Amino acid sequence: MKILLTIMVLVLTGLALANCTSNNDWRTASREPAGIAPDPATTREPVLHVYGADAWSWRGWFAIHTWIAAKRSGEDSYTVYDVVGWRGYRGQPVLRISHDVPDRYWFGERPRLLKEHKGAGVDALIDAVDEAAQTYPWKTTYKAFPGPNSNTFTAWVAKQVPELELELPFTAIGSGYVD
Repeated sequence: MKILLTIMVLVLTGLALANCTSNNDWRTASREPAGIAPDPATTREPVLHVYGADAWSWRGWFAIHTWIAAKRSGEDSYTVYDVVGWRGYRGQPVLRISHDVPDRYWFGERPRLLKEHKGAGVDALIDAVDEAAQTYPWKTTYKAFPGPNSNTFTAWVAKQVPELELELPFTAIGSGYVD
């Protein structure tokens, strides 16, 4: 019985490890818009979205990457707030705030909308999110586990701006770093 159990564990481990490698390359993985965010050219109202997508490669089995995208009233582009660890390897801050596509695929993984705010009062919410992002304490520090990471950033903003009414899923590993 013990030998059979050992063989089963080895076979299952081998199958799992075989799936850890990917023929996909992060450099060629899709970063196209997913078509979730309203077109800023035709949407005059403010929009605030929080997105999550499966993390790259085998990490996506149990973890997501989160980010925030915002467009104030009348603006014709989105500001995207995100934290990416490899920026730190290049001597850049891991926190990036820039005009960008709000709902890009996360290196081949389709994003999903975790929270949406639109319309009246959202400009003030966007201002509060921006202020929280500007005061994020780990702008140059990244650690996949236990954090700080992309989910730590999103959780930090949510804690600073309770009006965001954001609860991240348990797969947002690193979100508990701010508790």
